[in-house]
Amino acid sequence: MKKLFLLSFLIIFSACKQTEDKKDIAQEPVKELTTAEKIANAHGYENWSKVKTFEFTFGGTLEDSTSGRAWVWNPKTNDIKVTNRGETIEYNRNSMDSLAIKADRGFINDKFWALIPFQLVWDEGTTISESTKEKSPVNQQDLNKITITYSNEGGYTPGDAYDIYFDDDYIIREWSFRRGNAPKPSLSNTFENYSDHNGIKVAQEHKFAEGDRNLLVRNVKVTLE
Repeated sequence: MKKLFLLSFLIIFSACKQTEDKKDIAQEPVKELTTAEKIANAHGYENWSKVKTFEFTFGGTLEDSTSGRAWVWNPKTNDIKVTNRGETIEYNRNSMDSLAIKADRGFINDKFWALIPFQLVWDEGTTISESTKEKSPVNQQDLNKITITYSNEGGYTPGDAYDIYFDDDYIIREWSFRRGNAPKPSLSNTFENYSDHNGIKVAQEHKFAEGDRNLLVRNVKVTLE
């Protein structure tokens, strides 16, 4: 009889414990994603952890296959190779000499154009504004806007600000760059002709607000582990 009572007690205690555990799990708050995180995820950020190499050509023209800076980046090792005007430089961002530092300035700039959705969550020492609804600078569309402002210390271009315009699916459609957080933009561009590479979305064309200039991000290739 005592054994039966003890067994019944253990079963009831176990059932109560499981109910309490489920209640604790249910009460855990769900972390709300920031706007920057939503933008990054909309461009495939959840796939970045599997990327072995990210290759792209910045600038140049479609007519000249050798034009522009061609980059091969291994984000896990920070090994980088750049080919520009027939010259190739290889370096590791963890250990750079003066030649590598000069090349790396180009890498930081070009990577920022190609992967700005991810830079929003990668970069430290930044301030990101609340989202507002505004007219975009190039196509005058009603889009959402956030502004990312860099601190005055560190980096290659401290104190700069970028106004990021994105649609309701959190895809970036335009941006404005404001050097030194100046009131007026230094330049404004579109983000269009997106291509998908193993889940990573990259805008291949960036048309300027004035004239017919179109800055290209070409030959994108994403290799997974």
